[in-house]
Amino acid sequence: MALLKVPTPPVQWRCNVPPTTLAFPNSRSISAGRGKGREWNWRVKCSSSSSGAEIEKGAGNFGPGSPVRATNVLVVGATGTLGRQIVRRALDEGYDVRCLVRPRPAPADFLRDWGATVVNADLSKPETIPATLVGIHTVIDCATGRPEEPIKTVDWEGKVALIQCAKAMGIQKYVFYSIHNCDKHPEVPLMEIKYCTEKFLRDSGLNHIVIRLCGFMQGLIGQYAVPILEEKSVWGTDAPTRIAYMDTQDIARLTFITIRNEKLNGKLLTFAGPRAWTTQEVITLCERLAGQDANVTTVPVSILRFTRQLTRFFEWTSDVADRLAFSEVLSSDTVFSVPMAETYSLLGVESKDIVTLEKYLQDYFTNILKKLKDLKAQSKQTDIYF
Repeated sequence: MALLKVPTPPVQWRCNVPPTTLAFPNSRSISAGRGKGREWNWRVKCSSSSSGAEIEKGAGNFGPGSPVRATNVLVVGATGTLGRQIVRRALDEGYDVRCLVRPRPAPADFLRDWGATVVNADLSKPETIPATLVGIHTVIDCATGRPEEPIKTVDWEGKVALIQCAKAMGIQKYVFYSIHNCDKHPEVPLMEIKYCTEKFLRDSGLNHIVIRLCGFMQGLIGQYAVPILEEKSVWGTDAPTRIAYMDTQDIARLTFITIRNEKLNGKLLTFAGPRAWTTQEVITLCERLAGQDANVTTVPVSILRFTRQLTRFFEWTSDVADRLAFSEVLSSDTVFSVPMAETYSLLGVESKDIVTLEKYLQDYFTNILKKLKDLKAQSKQTDIYF
């Protein structure tokens, strides 16, 4: 059989002040700089090997073979906060789900238990990607890098390789999750990367959908709810930023409605929760539902910004500086939210069916406090406080 070589030429990404340009596939240089007073460059090379990855023609989505079913989906980032909800929703709706999971000490057995197929691959090793795409109709990309690794490794190099492989293997739809307002904050590396990836995906020619997100309700549990219950410090800022958090289960449900609507191919949508909240408002809500005050430690945004500037001077702390760049967003009066009435109408969804943050946290505190009471009753101890 003929062999198809997946193109894996070097890719260079430069963030400069000149106007935004992107070319695919002939030019491998992306100048994604926007704004003023900024001068920083990243050079990224994405190559699986000197010869590239080889795929047996006829084994994938090419040629006159059997058509790939639209229910065959690959979820990238399946073990994450959003990814696992995407997997569960897909299985509930009758999709055949394959999960791309990095090799890890603790296997993702829960995905298999749910009924998904798990394949080991690593976006930072492009040669492992092509085999995961064989027989796949739709790629749902909700992966992001781990906190301990450079942002560009997975979120840029890995995504470029994945998109190139998807294009070469004839993937029929690619769903990419981005960040709301990513086009407005080039000073934040992760948001800049997301925006560049949106453009790279669009210019690749793949049939795609981009979904920008504001924030997950699930992330507030570990950040605020649990520390309040355990009487530990809750870290907050004095920033006026407001975020319209959304339940990842609602995001998953809306995602599959979007995927099935062919009129939305090539579109950019933003999903936001019913209301935008400041950090202090979230803490106050948790205090009321928990029935106890929080031990709040407020970190001025100015301290975060100073720390970021300091860490940028050292190579070994540059990744920390990239993540602290979010302080640049926190220091502005930004609202991560959009009106959703038009989107609900487009998707045929009622606003009353979208979970509010009050309802989400109320359900959490009700369940956890009940469990704590039951535990106290069973143990007959008197030194358990909640």
